[in-house]
This record gives sequence, C-alpha cells and structure tokens, in this order.
Amino acid sequence: MVKNLKQEGKKGWYVIHTYSGYEDQVAESLKQRVESMSMKDSIFNVIVPTEKQVEIKNGKRKVVEKKIFPGYVLVEMVVTDDSWYVVRNTPNVTGFIGFGVKPTPMSEEEIKRILSRMGAEEPKYKIDFRADDLVTITDGPLKGFEGKVTEIDEEKGKVKVMVNMFGRETPANIDFLQARKV
Repeated sequence: MVKNLKQEGKKGWYVIHTYSGYEDQVAESLKQRVESMSMKDSIFNVIVPTEKQVEIKNGKRKVVEKKIFPGYVLVEMVVTDDSWYVVRNTPNVTGFIGFGVKPTPMSEEEIKRILSRMGAEEPKYKIDFRADDLVTITDGPLKGFEGKVTEIDEEKGKVKVMVNMFGRETPANIDFLQARKV
C-alpha cells in the first residue's frame, strides 16, 4: 500500500458500525492494524463507549459495564484514503456512519458528553417513578405483589411501596430495579 501523505481533513471523531457483539474485537483488531500498518499519524484513538450500570440478579445488586452504543465503535482519526481503507477493511466493520460517501465527524459537544458519561465513577440511578404510582414488585421476597409508591430515595436508588398483605397496608423498602409500573 502506498502511503498517501495528503491529509484530506482535520482530526475528528468518527463512528464505525460493527456487527453487534464484536465491538471489543473490532477495537482490538483496529489498534493492531494501526500499529502494523504504521497509521499512528492518521488514526489516534479507538474506543468502545461503555458505562457502569446497576443490575439486580437473584436479589443481589451488582455494577456492570454496559456498552452505550451496541454495534458501534468511536475512532479519532484524520480521514485520508489510506486511513479510511484501514478502518473500512478491518474484520467485522460494516462501514462508517455519515452522509453520502464520506464519513461525518461527531460534534465536539457530542464527544465530550460521551467521554464524560464513560468517565462517571458512580453508576447513575434513573428512577422513573413518582409518589402514588402503582407498581408490581418483580424480584425478591415480595415478587408478584402490587403496591403504591409512597417515597423515593434517589441517592440510594430505593423506593418505599405500600403493599397490601393480609388485609393491611405494609410498607416495603425495595430497590427501584425490583419494581415496574403497572
């Protein structure tokens, strides 16, 4: 391959589409190709955007890394004929995201938002309940019971639900992941 010294654009972040589930493999392959094909002056950074999320399995809360955009990898590069060829011909890459033939770079605000989301240390609780919402408990010892939300603790990711047991209202403090709206 003859190295094209003419740089067609400026450095920017581009999105490449991959087969779903192959994001990490594509990122690793691309890093190796950049190294072996001496493309460090055109392709600078390859990342698979992930964030920490809280999941509940078998009543246990655990923090897991989830891909923010399954099926996509971000590449910081200068688009030249050669750099485009290296990325486009990496195994399991289906193409660049963009309008027409040329890849479209992401905006600075967009990339800053994604990078800050990736760097967040504590997983965020996204509680979409309000007081007086009716919910069904989906996990734990009260699984299957319905009740009304009376309090929400966003700091701890907990909700207090009034459950009707044996003919009387009983408060139950549960993790917000253990309930869903009726």
